[in-house]
Amino acid sequence: MNSQAILQQLQQAGFPELPAIFVVLALLFWLLRPGDRGTLYHTAVFFALAVAGQVAIVLLGGFALGLAGDVLREAFVIMAGVAFIRLCGLALFRLLLPVLRLQPPRILEDVLVIVAYVAWGMVRLRYAGLDLSQIVTTSAVITAVIAFSMQDTLGNILGGLAIQLDGSLEVGDWVRVDDVTGRVTDIRWRSVSIETNNWETVVVPNGQLMKGKFAVLGQRGSSPSPVRRWVWFDVDYTVPPSRVIAVVQESLQRSAIVRMAADPAPQCVLMGLEAGRARYALRYWLTDSGHDDATDSEVRVHLLAGLQRSGLAIAAPQYSVHMVEEGEKQRQAGQLRELEQRLKALQHVDIFVHLQPEELRRVAEALVPAPFAPGEVITRQGAEAHWLYVLVEGEAQVVFEDSKGSHPVSRLREGTVFGERGMMLGERRSATVVALGDVRCYRLDRAAFQDVIRSRPQIAEDVSRILAVREVELQNVRQALDAEQRASEMSRRHGEILGRIREFFGLH
Repeated sequence: MNSQAILQQLQQAGFPELPAIFVVLALLFWLLRPGDRGTLYHTAVFFALAVAGQVAIVLLGGFALGLAGDVLREAFVIMAGVAFIRLCGLALFRLLLPVLRLQPPRILEDVLVIVAYVAWGMVRLRYAGLDLSQIVTTSAVITAVIAFSMQDTLGNILGGLAIQLDGSLEVGDWVRVDDVTGRVTDIRWRSVSIETNNWETVVVPNGQLMKGKFAVLGQRGSSPSPVRRWVWFDVDYTVPPSRVIAVVQESLQRSAIVRMAADPAPQCVLMGLEAGRARYALRYWLTDSGHDDATDSEVRVHLLAGLQRSGLAIAAPQYSVHMVEEGEKQRQAGQLRELEQRLKALQHVDIFVHLQPEELRRVAEALVPAPFAPGEVITRQGAEAHWLYVLVEGEAQVVFEDSKGSHPVSRLREGTVFGERGMMLGERRSATVVALGDVRCYRLDRAAFQDVIRSRPQIAEDVSRILAVREVELQNVRQALDAEQRASEMSRRHGEILGRIREFFGLH
């Protein structure tokens, strides 16, 4: 076969126009859709094999391949057409339509491309000389056999169409199918792809979705909504449920937890009574299902801190155990160590320096552990709180709030005492204190200190003098008082504070 005949046959097969168009479309798709390069690669390889096969058949035409050559040539033509149709489908649905702000379902792309495949195959069969009408009339039995053997595949296709038409599932929805929970990333003609929080992609056949049931999370009606989460915990049944519920809900409401909805508000409910403990559930609404476990953990942190701050504890399993005398000794030793830690913390508090050892011990025994979670408000500006805090572990931020917003003032570290004016004078908090990390404090209430100060009213004299010195020193820094002014101001402030302490504690 001469070169002119070879060129003529190649032109009849679509050369070089068809490969050139394919290359141009492929380059555009490669540059504009980097996420779909894997699909483009397989399509291009398939097209290249088909083109190479056609060229090889033309070059071998002189060897008189006969019927085998004709069959191979037609097969390669069909392959090239299939690859070209696939590329055109990609260009239409993933390049052109998105530019026009149209986002048709992916299953529509699959169905139309398959229809184009079938049409292309029928055209080539008709071109090869086959009578399609005879094939249709004589293939009823074959069609029934194929339909029976492919009922699962057909079920998946019809299921995918039904899902797309009724809108029961869309890309981006969070769903739960059996024990799988994740976000829908793709809906194809055969299956639905679901990405879980474990970095897994679960492929669920459409037929399984249509035969069973699935839950669309965070959706009621046509509008999206948060997902309700349950955090379970147990508390001893002797604690009044109303107190547990109030403590937990107050702790969550004062904590700005990311991805926890403020409305509807978190709700604590009593769910049951079991052996020696009451079963509670904290129900809150999650705004981002992709962070379910992390948000649950943060909620538990604040829940536990709130319970501990109120003197409550998570209920432990109850057993009948016979304790020996050594156990009592260990308990007493633990109490002694705790008391020593409290005494050590109180030794750095200037308003307690004039207390007798026994009085200081009584104050130490009255301290209440008060842990706080990161970001939790320890005390709020303007609040009426008749107690003080001794910070023994962690750091806290002092924030002053005004009409212009919140302004960080300073940081409090271990050994710092704050809130003493609220306990001694009944003043409202002058600033907000927020925990920067896990913070452990001791809280001393007015009622506990009242017993000590009433037993020896001279304590009021000493404490008032210390508070007066603080105020005068602060005023001296601001106004540069001389010695006479400091003495006069000291006497005035001392008398004023002493009177307020006596009135506040009912001392006569």
